[in-house]
Amino acid sequence: MDDVAPSSWSPPRADSARSEIRRRFAEAFRIRPGIYWADMLGSAALGWGLFVCAVLTPPGSVLHVLATAGTVFALLRAALFIHEIAHIRSGDLPWFETVWNLLVGIPIAVPSLMYVGSHSDHHKRTGFGTDEDPEYAPIARWSRLRIALFVLTVAFVPFLLVLRWGVLGPLSYVFPSLRRFVVARCSTLIINVHYERPDPRGRAASRWAWQEAGAALLVWTIAAGCALGWIPLHVVTQWFIVAAGILIVNQVRTLAAHGYENGGEPVDSEGQLLDSINLTGWSPLTALLAPVGLRYHALHHYLPSLPYHSLGLVHRRLLAELPADAAYHRTVREGVLATLHKLWQKEAAI
Repeated sequence: MDDVAPSSWSPPRADSARSEIRRRFAEAFRIRPGIYWADMLGSAALGWGLFVCAVLTPPGSVLHVLATAGTVFALLRAALFIHEIAHIRSGDLPWFETVWNLLVGIPIAVPSLMYVGSHSDHHKRTGFGTDEDPEYAPIARWSRLRIALFVLTVAFVPFLLVLRWGVLGPLSYVFPSLRRFVVARCSTLIINVHYERPDPRGRAASRWAWQEAGAALLVWTIAAGCALGWIPLHVVTQWFIVAAGILIVNQVRTLAAHGYENGGEPVDSEGQLLDSINLTGWSPLTALLAPVGLRYHALHHYLPSLPYHSLGLVHRRLLAELPADAAYHRTVREGVLATLHKLWQKEAAI
């Protein structure tokens, strides 16, 4: 990756620039399965271990609070591998998606079907920032109250997810009209309320079927366990607290992923890059809030196939080698808090 000296490279524009970067950093685009497996499995093991610790300690105690916070951040890291799964080509990491669903996705009620397939719409050049983009809304034009509600209201989503997998999902296979509603409006991680999911086809349909069956089985098994007295209610309460915490923290992270200034008009590739954010600095808070490479969100939009474990290296090299007036430099923000402060200080349009 160091075959060309920084001073000898003047990056071309647009698609040719991406091709040149892929050539120069070819090794960085190689997925390293050991890193993926160790990171995901370690994060999941730590998260569920801390969950057990929280369940076994007195509610409200210092140890309980610390274990709960640790559970949220460890499982958040494990959960955010859903983003990598959405970009991994079939065959690059055999069984990774399945194992992730069994250990993380289904237990936290967010199986990969909620992201795989829809996330690609967020990267489409013709759809980014429009109603066809599930992960974009003009948040920079919102009032502070609306932004606060955007973060806090996701605390109720775990209750809706239990309803989605335990009740609506099974019934939707019986009633076609309900199925269309469930697929279009209840099966995708979104911030754009206008987005509607198309029906899954082919292999995607079979993937949906087993994930929905697994989630439904888990919901009804836990419900039966609680009804029979086998599962204490405080364990279920702890799950809801952790699930809500994961969603709230991720919602905060989402606010620092883009500028969210686009009002729905299509933008070119440079416009998409400039609306995306790279978070710099070594703040532990930034590392906790935006794990698994999500702190380099602008670079990810520029090079979506670059594995998360290579983003930091390529980001630092690009900052060092690109001309001072390159658009890429304008994507950099100094950490999550600084980015959130800038968004909060914008004059609300409504």
